[in-house]
Amino acid sequence: MRRIKRIFEKGGVRRFFINTLFDSTFMLLGIVVGSAFVTEARLESIMATLVTTSLALGISTGVSVYEAESLEQERKLDRIEKAMIQDLRGTVVHDSAKSITLVASLINFSTPLVSCAIVILPFVFAAVDVLSVESAARISIAVTLSELFIVGAYMGRIGKKNPWVKGLRMLGFGLIAFVIGLFLDSLL
Repeated sequence: MRRIKRIFEKGGVRRFFINTLFDSTFMLLGIVVGSAFVTEARLESIMATLVTTSLALGISTGVSVYEAESLEQERKLDRIEKAMIQDLRGTVVHDSAKSITLVASLINFSTPLVSCAIVILPFVFAAVDVLSVESAARISIAVTLSELFIVGAYMGRIGKKNPWVKGLRMLGFGLIAFVIGLFLDSLL
């Protein structure tokens, strides 16, 4: 576990994770706003759209991060090999580069799915008749906006900035996306 944490904290992996988390959270917010507040919102359609879109984004980001990180790690290894005039295959350096690539791609594949699991939970309660679809949508939006605030605060903390300011800034962007989504819904 410590090794995965160390790999995650290397700049690129954390940066990919944060980018993917924001992308998936804003995407999910858009889906909820665009599909849950229509006149005859269909719970099955909302949930299927949340899951399939998250899966598609997970595959897309997982593959793109794998390819980008593979390329970067290969270039880095090539530079080291040229400097050392030695092939590094089978060494700790080579294995570490492969681990970084794999962990980064797996984290980015799973990030939209984890985000979806959080956002879809109120709709699961609606599916078993504990909540109405509209109540589930409202709770889901509140959870999504809270997620944006928490990640913004985390970014502030790791960047040694005021976490409240960063969190509120990300929350503000989420509210802007929410309002634009509601406005666009009203036009259709």
